[in-house]
Amino acid sequence: MNGGVAIFVKTPGLSPVKTRLAAGIGTAAAERWHRLAAEAVAEVVMPLTGLTAYWAVAEDLDRAGGAWPGLALLAQGEGELGARMGRVHAELLARHDFALLLGADTPQLDPAHLVEAMDWLGAPVPRLVMGPARDGGFWLLGGNRNPQPADWIQSPCGREDTARGFREAMRRHGAWLQLPLLTDVDEADDFDAMLAEFERLARPRPKQLRMAEWTREARATTR
Repeated sequence: MNGGVAIFVKTPGLSPVKTRLAAGIGTAAAERWHRLAAEAVAEVVMPLTGLTAYWAVAEDLDRAGGAWPGLALLAQGEGELGARMGRVHAELLARHDFALLLGADTPQLDPAHLVEAMDWLGAPVPRLVMGPARDGGFWLLGGNRNPQPADWIQSPCGREDTARGFREAMRRHGAWLQLPLLTDVDEADDFDAMLAEFERLARPRPKQLRMAEWTREARATTR
């Protein structure tokens, strides 16, 4: 079995990036954090055997592709986030046995959680996996079957019940595995919880360490 994982990113200078975080630490700093976090997530994902990683880029690949080296590129395409996730998930399943969608905003993720998701989705029966986030959304979503496009847009994103809505909309496509709860960094007030989760990592990778150190310094300047 082989899987594909897409890390969702936006390109500074081409799209608004981390606008709520920017309100607390400034636009340039928020863009820098987004890139450091995305690079940390990629460094966790890339060494995993049986998993091919991609950048899922919000903008046109001809314009933004050069900003995201190191991984193959997928275009998110147009529409709301749910529709874009569905499009990328379908593209991954056209190339691989299962698909994982990752946000770039939980750089404290543990590779063991991804291995657990891969093992779960490697079964021959229909299965789904979700990593819930503290704000009611999720930091990971994936499956080994392809939900209908309408299933991806039934539950609006960015709400306290988003994760619950996605689980309900897709439940007929397989059994769910739920991974541990993590903090999805949306604003500066999320830094403390994210760093506390980072401290629990047994073997953080170099880019995770760099992200954490930068975050601590940014947090100190806002107090």
